[in-house]
Amino acid sequence: MEDIERDYDKPIVEACIAAKTSLIVRVGMLELGAGTGSFRVREMMHRIAYPMGVHVRADVNLTDIEATCTDGVSRITEVVDLPTTGVNTERIWLLEHFADWLSVKCGQAGTYHAMTVVSRELVDNLDEPNVYAAARKAVKEVLAQDQDAAKALKDAVATAVHNEDEISQNRIDAAAIDTRTAAGLGTVGSTPRPEDSKGSKDSDSSAAGSAATGPSATSQGRGSEAGRPASSDKSASPEPQATGGITVRQAHERLDLIERRKPLYSPLFSGFASAVACAAFVFLLGGGPYDMAGAFVGAGIGQWVRRQMLGRRINQFFATGVAVIIAALACVGTLRLVGIFDPVALRHDTAYIGAILFVIPGFPLVTGGLDIAKLDFPSGVQRITYAFSIILVATLGGWAVARMVMLNPQGFEPMNLSPWLMAGLRLIAAFCGVWGFSVLFNSPQRMALVAAVIGALTDTMRLEMQDIFHVPPEMAAFLGAFLAGMLATVWRSSVRHGLLPPHLGYPRISLTVPSIVIMVPGLYMYRAMFYLGQFNTLNALDWAFRAFMVIICLPIGLVTARVLTDRSWRYDV
Repeated sequence: MEDIERDYDKPIVEACIAAKTSLIVRVGMLELGAGTGSFRVREMMHRIAYPMGVHVRADVNLTDIEATCTDGVSRITEVVDLPTTGVNTERIWLLEHFADWLSVKCGQAGTYHAMTVVSRELVDNLDEPNVYAAARKAVKEVLAQDQDAAKALKDAVATAVHNEDEISQNRIDAAAIDTRTAAGLGTVGSTPRPEDSKGSKDSDSSAAGSAATGPSATSQGRGSEAGRPASSDKSASPEPQATGGITVRQAHERLDLIERRKPLYSPLFSGFASAVACAAFVFLLGGGPYDMAGAFVGAGIGQWVRRQMLGRRINQFFATGVAVIIAALACVGTLRLVGIFDPVALRHDTAYIGAILFVIPGFPLVTGGLDIAKLDFPSGVQRITYAFSIILVATLGGWAVARMVMLNPQGFEPMNLSPWLMAGLRLIAAFCGVWGFSVLFNSPQRMALVAAVIGALTDTMRLEMQDIFHVPPEMAAFLGAFLAGMLATVWRSSVRHGLLPPHLGYPRISLTVPSIVIMVPGLYMYRAMFYLGQFNTLNALDWAFRAFMVIICLPIGLVTARVLTDRSWRYDV
């Protein structure tokens, strides 16, 4: 700790390896706490290490990171643990901007975004309540003042893509350096840090998400006050600064602001979003107005209770079980109250399943599959195990309520709507459902709306293929996830190339996972547990295997889209 404190006010590139490692590992810890996959955590740590002239090798699991960093002269290993995990897409987005901001401050060009002015404004103004508005305003000022902004943006795009290629090659070189340094540190020369003289004249779009909070892996002596690094004129796009333009303390203070950001939505609004999402989910599963009403009430109350419990750091599994039981009872109570006036409502025994779909852990299910696709089996297996543990607790809670109030869920009654009307309503319901789940993941509103548009198109297509062309649910899920991955890639590429406003460049994972969470077969899983509780093993296995086949097809669809559009996924590097 003494060497970190000694170099705390030194420029980053001049600081000791321990001080640099404290930044690299802390960014990885924040990214991991956001719920993203281990492949992305390692990628982000490489992005942070590259402008510092550091090679990093990290073992990332569900709640811990072991990272070894070397600058060719010294080597240090640091380990951090998280007490829990969660999902926060806003932090993922902000950390992307932090990576570009740090790169520019260290004299390198940005990687994630061509217009680094967006990253500069977001990170420099994190302590402002209207930080997103400030970033959008800065982009408009740059484009309005500079008549050559369009040409500058194209040059910046080329620079960013070139810099990304350099970092990918640097990761390959790092593997060889790790092998050579295993025997001794003195055999490795200094780490190359190619300077880009052109810089990044204008900046690209916004990006990345915030995440579930976790403990900070920071060193001692970090200031509590958010000191702002010296910034250039906000009306002009920043050039890469001289090497060492920001201190270790200033970088940690920016990370303090990212880590300590409060959730974007209150527990009450989160409950409303959950109610909307589950009501829409029930309609997509075939439910009618009474089913949707019961799910709306139950899911809203259940999510509000869960947010209150998680805000007090109560154990996740206990909070999930309590929230599920409360949501199911609230749904059943609502329908029985309505049944006093209309006895038809009493026949909707399956609605309670829709009320507890808000606890389905879609994010770890999908990211676990993505980790396995990147051959990171320890992290992938841990994530999937965690997801199935949450599902087990939730389904047991739902089964317990069904036994208490003597429910017998046999599916939803058909509504017999015309095909065109059904397609239109599915489009609306899918949009609302994905928007609701995006809010639960703490996505900013613009990010949630983009994900909702992608989800509306893909989920409607999936259901229509099943109805019209009789495509098996597993194949339809694969095609829906594949289309979601392609649309997210097109969106991000359009932002990078100036076809869409720069502040709309969100991370793919923040768009794809919310858009396909609504495809997770929660109804299948709950029915499997219901039949298992009745010792009807044949039906339980039938529904369980149906759910399993759909679940594994979702990450496969995303991986296929990523392999076709991303070179780092197409090749094993």
